Formats: sequence, structure tokens, C-alpha cells
Amino acid sequence: MSAQKIVHLPTSTEVEQAKISSRTLSKYANVERVQLSLLGSNGESDELVLPGHVLQMLLDVLSETSKGNAISLIPHHQEVSTQEAANLLNVSRPFLVGLLEKGEVPFRKVGAHRRVLLTDVLAYREKTEQLRSKALDELVALSQDEGMGY
Repeated sequence: MSAQKIVHLPTSTEVEQAKISSRTLSKYANVERVQLSLLGSNGESDELVLPGHVLQMLLDVLSETSKGNAISLIPHHQEVSTQEAANLLNVSRPFLVGLLEKGEVPFRKVGAHRRVLLTDVLAYREKTEQLRSKALDELVALSQDEGMGY
């Protein structure tokens, strides 16, 4: 898969088509695989089989499209720039660079540029979400112990 950046905001017609398609496909969300019949506007037709996890990804794409959102698909082995990694973590690029330099997230240098594996960015995000959740649970427990009504 190429790393080209193509942003397409769905049209109102595409949003409606995505809503209808999503509702139809959602009936098959928990199956091991699904067979599809395709009929293109050019008259071509084909049959294909999708594994269940691919169908789930397609449902995710349709769900976002039905909300009018553009989406990106990035392979897990893909390297991303510091700006892309910062965007995924919802932090500033300088903050991310600090994390890289402290060794919190592995990276490699390509010339003067840092590159980060998407899997490492996602692992860091998961780790911080777990820590955040644990801290919130502890705050709730403390508040209940103190009778603060939470």
C-alpha cells in the first residue's frame, strides 16, 4: 500500500449511500466470512468472499463515511512522521519529539527526520489510556471513600 495522502470528504449522496450500505452489511457483522455479489455501474459483475475482520473494517469505513468524515487506512507496519504520530496521539509535535527523545516511544532517524512505527505509536496510546483509566478508577474510589457523592 502506498503512503500517498488522498483526502476525500464524502458528498451528501455518498453519505446516504454509506448509511444504507452500513445498515445492510451490519446484519453480517458477527460472521466468520461473507460472500458478496458486486455489480458495477459499468455492467461488470463479480463474486467475492470477505473474511469477517475485513467486513468489520468495511463497516467502520462506511460508518465514518455516513457521518461525513474522511478516513485514512494505514498498515500497522507503516512508519509515520512525527507530525502524523502526534496527530494520532492528539498531542503537539514538539511534545511527541520529547517523548521520542526520552525513549518513551521508539523511533529511527532517516537523515534529519524521525520515523516512528505505527505499532509503537498505537502501543504507547494504549498504555497511556490504561494508565489514565486506572488513575480515574482510583480517584472515583477515593471520592467514594471520602463520601463525596461520586
